[in-house]
Amino acid sequence: MAAGLAAAPAPGRFHGFAGISGGGVLTGLAAEPEAEVWVPLPGGARCRPVLAEPGHLAGQNVLLGLRNEEPPEVVRDWFRYHVERHGATAALVVDRARPGSAEALSGQLGPEDLGGLERLLIVESPVPLGRPDLPPEAHPFNAPDAPGKDRMDVPPPDPWRAPLGELSLFELLRRRFLSEARAVANLDVSDLLEPSARVFERVGEAPGGIIALLGERIYPWRVRKGQAPTFGDHICRPFDLSSVHRRWCLAPALIPDRAVWRYVRVGRTAPKESARFFRAMAIRHPGVPTSKIVPKTSLVESDELSRLSQSFFNFRPVRPKASASRLGAAPRPAAAAGRTCIVTTMKNEGPFILEWVAYHRAIGVDDFLVYTNDCTDGTNELLDVLQARGLVQRRDNPFRGTGLKPQHAALQAAEDEEVVRNAGWAICMDVDEFINVHVGQGRLADLYEAVGDANLISLTWRLFGNADIARFEDRFVIEQFTRCAPEFVRKPHQAWGFKTLFRNLEIYKKMGVHRPKGLKPDLWDQIRWVNGSGRPMPRTMLRNGWRSTPETYGYDLVTLNHYAVRSAESFLVKRDRGRVNHVERDQGLAYWFRMNMNAEEDRSILAKLPRLKAEWSRLMADAEIRAAHEFCVARHREKIAELH
Repeated sequence: MAAGLAAAPAPGRFHGFAGISGGGVLTGLAAEPEAEVWVPLPGGARCRPVLAEPGHLAGQNVLLGLRNEEPPEVVRDWFRYHVERHGATAALVVDRARPGSAEALSGQLGPEDLGGLERLLIVESPVPLGRPDLPPEAHPFNAPDAPGKDRMDVPPPDPWRAPLGELSLFELLRRRFLSEARAVANLDVSDLLEPSARVFERVGEAPGGIIALLGERIYPWRVRKGQAPTFGDHICRPFDLSSVHRRWCLAPALIPDRAVWRYVRVGRTAPKESARFFRAMAIRHPGVPTSKIVPKTSLVESDELSRLSQSFFNFRPVRPKASASRLGAAPRPAAAAGRTCIVTTMKNEGPFILEWVAYHRAIGVDDFLVYTNDCTDGTNELLDVLQARGLVQRRDNPFRGTGLKPQHAALQAAEDEEVVRNAGWAICMDVDEFINVHVGQGRLADLYEAVGDANLISLTWRLFGNADIARFEDRFVIEQFTRCAPEFVRKPHQAWGFKTLFRNLEIYKKMGVHRPKGLKPDLWDQIRWVNGSGRPMPRTMLRNGWRSTPETYGYDLVTLNHYAVRSAESFLVKRDRGRVNHVERDQGLAYWFRMNMNAEEDRSILAKLPRLKAEWSRLMADAEIRAAHEFCVARHREKIAELH
């Protein structure tokens, strides 16, 4: 427990106690200025109070800053910026370094480093102030946006350098040093008030004498090799992150005595005004590449930060290169984009290929690019016949020797294929997935017309079960299996997976299994992404994510019917075949119970049955196609017999 002395009704007595997160601050009045007052505590513990010293900062506009190893050059820039831009006149810096160590700030600053401040107090602590369970604050594990935390080698706890844990600190500083200051702005040494904040000027007139400070994290695109990060490096902000850091600026004379000063808020107050500040993340995490503390696909250059870097800090930062897209040369309406191409991977899917191709041709798919590997059931032969008729293009899957899973290797290869590069719309999907359009006549053209100028459309899965059908029959899958999951179903987590139709505009760098990946972040504002009901997808989904949520699922315009199990006999063959993506995972009973959903009936796709039958008949009229299909069916039945 710590104590600070302030005015009290009677000499020699403690009259106030503020409890903060398990700690506390006692306040009272000593009989004489140099008197020692011992306070008995439960269990026999005792603490010695210290005299309040508010005169040092009386009447000043005070920067209250936590310093956790930031170099003196950064501290100097922090002082100068807030003096020249915001009217700070004094600073109280809590130096988290061990007193007397080489890292301690007190031995590294001279009068020339104060940046125009009239007063500077450096407060040191004889005990560590950090969390006892966390590593040094500079480690990426403590960076809120750092990717891959579950894969990090986290160093042991270090309370001298860990994030702050002693939250009674601010009330203690109030009582000892800050009670007579004109204004106090609570920031870290890595924080900059935004240029127009004017908090010292405003706080005296603000309701309740307090302004909420809301901080956003900013980043460099890259810090030059061999150089320490500076405020001037920080010219990028994440376009899709909305969380803020909370601090405060207040006028002590206007804050009730019982309102406890805390790290992120002040008790018994409700700020009506706010101001922004910027948190320079590379200063908090020095020596770490930007990509280790934030996904760079979220970073966009900010004109505001670039102007600040150049005009105030006289810095020439490393800027991201501008990306190019094809949006300017492409028609904006979705319906005018051009051909639609499906990219898929297959292994022993022979009996189901022809229905799938016929169905999607009937609703408006123009091109099919199919990668196959290790097929023994006639899949390759059927696809080769279809290729000879100009209906599909088949490629051997180039995954061997690449270290990639078959599906990922196929998508990587597909990016160089002319049929993909010339496509207006593209999607990666499997032969057990059927695009079920609910608007107009159920064609893709109707879907594109309904979504206006959208350039991505997420098609949420609806899982269709085996409908208690055990035997394989050479009949249409969509006609046999009409039992499915409810529309609103949060579990299993695969139930709301989605695949994405996307315009081929080079806003993203590559195709992905569920959606395009590798967003070019400076092009994020060109994205017009809607869900299956035509509603905009949230900004948080633009970089990653493969499944819908209660806020983002939608089936009004389109559903992706997912026939993951089909009949029990066909599922046995599927399990024996193995996967093209999660190749290490067995498709056993756990998969069956997750994906075999039969709670409701949905027959909406059957409205397309006449068109499917017409296209099927046209294809089966070709003797070679018919023979290839029937061979696949026979091989499937042979495998079923073998597995029984």
